[in-house]
Order: sequence, then structure tokens, then C-alpha cells
Amino acid sequence: MENLTPKQIVAELDKYIIGQSDAKRNVAIALRNRWRRMNVQGEIKNDIIPNNILLIGSTGVGKTEIARRLAKIADAPFTKVEASKFTEVGYVGRDVESMVRDLVEQSVNMVRIQKQTEVKAKAEAIVENIILDALIPPLKGKGKSFPGGDAQADMNDLELNEKTREKFREKIQKGTLDNRKIEIDIKAAASGNLGMIGGGMIDESSMINMQDMLSNMMPKKSKKRKVTISEAKRLLLEDESQRLIDMDEVKEEALHKASNTGIIFIDEIDKIAGGRSGKSGPDVSREGVQRDLLPIVEGSSVTTKYGVIQTDHVLFIAAGAFHFSKPSDMIPELQGRFPIRVELNNLTKGDFLKILKEPKNALTKQYIALIEAENVSIEFSDDALEEIAEKAFAINEEMENIGARRLQTIMSKLLNDILFDIPDTIGAHSKILIDKALVDEKLTGIIKNKDLSEYIL
Repeated sequence: MENLTPKQIVAELDKYIIGQSDAKRNVAIALRNRWRRMNVQGEIKNDIIPNNILLIGSTGVGKTEIARRLAKIADAPFTKVEASKFTEVGYVGRDVESMVRDLVEQSVNMVRIQKQTEVKAKAEAIVENIILDALIPPLKGKGKSFPGGDAQADMNDLELNEKTREKFREKIQKGTLDNRKIEIDIKAAASGNLGMIGGGMIDESSMINMQDMLSNMMPKKSKKRKVTISEAKRLLLEDESQRLIDMDEVKEEALHKASNTGIIFIDEIDKIAGGRSGKSGPDVSREGVQRDLLPIVEGSSVTTKYGVIQTDHVLFIAAGAFHFSKPSDMIPELQGRFPIRVELNNLTKGDFLKILKEPKNALTKQYIALIEAENVSIEFSDDALEEIAEKAFAINEEMENIGARRLQTIMSKLLNDILFDIPDTIGAHSKILIDKALVDEKLTGIIKNKDLSEYIL
């Protein structure tokens, strides 16, 4: 990340997201500012807080994708949550602090995977020896004669055993024995189901914490399993890697990573706006959620099962369509915690065409890859892509505007018969051309007949 300038961050985002230059520019600055803060000298470093961002725009214009891609670029812990779920606290919802716990969980997983990668070579050598011992157990004695035995014969047996083991080691490394079954010991943590305590249900986070605590207190049992060598490599590698890493170090590093580089994306924040009318009912619930969010966004200590995390330097990106409310409907304190506001543009016909052609994960490229798995090639003509973009834009205008997601329903409808006919009717090595005529044939009438299009799309 330290090598990425704001312009380079925008260039990386451009590979996956079309348009929305203002939003990309602001999140790029926010990301670079995190690196700048980490390199500030002196006490003022702790006083530099991130400028949280509020993305305003219709569904399907790229709000979530911008935040998710930003986290990948920064190699930062990322969690996404819908604000509307917190209005259900006490029924099926979760408390607001759960988003921070989810962030720490993501961070721990990231650091654990990184540490496991560092010890992978060492763990693989241990696993190799365990499998080898199961196939060809080593002889004991190291050349000393057993009582009543011949020392030279014992030495010959040891040399033969060692040569045999080395031959099998090569086979294990090459994978030629992967389908052979062996019996290994797998450690399994004792599990208990905690449901009712003290006559009532306990909340989800408390239950997870108690289960983890009890599983750590209880001795881990090992059980014998007969598996293929391929499966044994996977199971044992996970077990040995976990044993080689220091979990206390992982937790400490993960908490630091989450608190300094973590990104929390709060979607549907407009659904909890409009709670300042003083009415009873849902509005009060929405304002209550805003007040619960406020200390976390301002910066507070949150207790997790891995330790306490400070949220002062976590970057919060909120998003909402704000069709029936506006940002000023949020309580002033929460508004002040999202000083950077960016309005995302609705997608044009040109944007739809670019979305089909340019991103690294464009829908057309995805379908080409899927169909190539059947040894069938498919090609989209330029006029076909223009027609698909035209129809997607028209349907969004006519019906509910769901942004780029409309392309998924259009492409699914267009390619439905082809995907069904492969490989029975359309055999391997076939070539399919999607042109304008085929697009018109498959998608005819869906715009004119609004009632029908509501069912199809």
C-alpha cells in the first residue's frame, strides 16, 4: 500500500468499476491518508482521525464494490453490514458492536493465513514425515544390535528401511500416492451446544465467546481416521500450521491491523434516517440505532473475544440511496461523523456498454469463461453488446432502477437456452456468436409489455 499513490489507487479501482470518479477520488485520498498518518511522528499521530465517507446513490451504481475493492487494494480487514438490521434488536437483529467484532474476526483470519503461509514449508515437512511414518514406520536401534541379534544385520535393515522411506518420500512429494488410504490421528476439539442458560437465550456473541472459552479449557481429543494421502495432507497441514503459529501474536497483530487499517461499510444508512420527528414506533427505533452507532463511529473501546479494540482510526464508509429521506434527516452528531459526502451518478447507456466490456470481471468475460469450461467458445459482437446495454438502460428507466444488476437479469435471460443446451444439444468445440439479431429475438417484448417484464426481470 505504501507504494500506491491516490492516482494509482483510482487506476486500480478503474479495473473493476466504471465511472464514479468523484467517489473513487475521495476513497483514494482516505486510503492514502491512513498511510500518511501511520508515518506521522509525534503525539499528533493519535489525534489524526479518518474522514469517514457517505456515498449517496441508487442501488447498483457501485457503492459496495468501491468499498470492497478499496479494502482489497489496502489488504485491510473489511466488513459490510446493513444498518436496517439493527432496528430489529431484541427480535432477530444484533447489537451495533457486532460490526466491530466481525471486523476483528476478519482481521484475525487475515493475519492467521499470513502466518500460516510463513510456516507452510516447515509444516509441509512435518506432514510429510507423519504420512511417511504411517506408510513405512522407521526402524529403531540406529545400528546397535538388539539382544541376541547381529549388529551388521541390524545396520543393513536400517539402511534398507531408510532407502525405502526415501523412495516413498519422493512419491509423496510427486503426488503419485495421493489416492492411497492411510490411518492418521486428527485432533478434534470437544464441542458443546450452549443454548439455554439461566432460563433464557443468550446473545450470539456471548454464546460464541463461551463456546471458545470452554473449547480451550477442554482437552482436545484425537481420533483415528482412514483417509487418502491427498486428504491427509490437507487435514494435517491445517493442524500443524495452527500448531506452529503463536496465536497470542496473531491476536495482538490482528487487533492492531483492525484498529488502524480496518474498513467498516454501513449500507442502507438511509433506512435509519428520518427519526427526529419525535413520533413513536419505527422512527424512534431508527433514531435509537443512530445513537447506538454514534459512539462507535466517534471512537470507543469495544470488547471482543480477542481483546479490546479502539475504533478511533477505523474508516467508516456509509452508503444509502436516500430516495425517501436525505442525509440531513440523520441526527446532527452522526452527520458530523461523515464529513465527506459523495453523490454517485446514475448509470448511462454508455456506462452499461463499458460495464459489459471493460472491467476485469465483466459479465461477458464471466460467461465466456463458464462456457469455455464445456469446451465451447462464445463471442459477443459489438452491436449485440450495444443492444444489451440499450435494453438494460430502457428497463431501468421503465421499471425499478437497480443499476448494473439489471445486466445480470438481462444476460441470464439472453443466454438461458444456450446454457441449458450445453453439452447435450450444443456439443464440445462448438462456436456461438451472439449478435444483435439474437439479442432482439431473445429479449423482444420485455420492455413493451410491462406486466410481463415484471415477472421475467
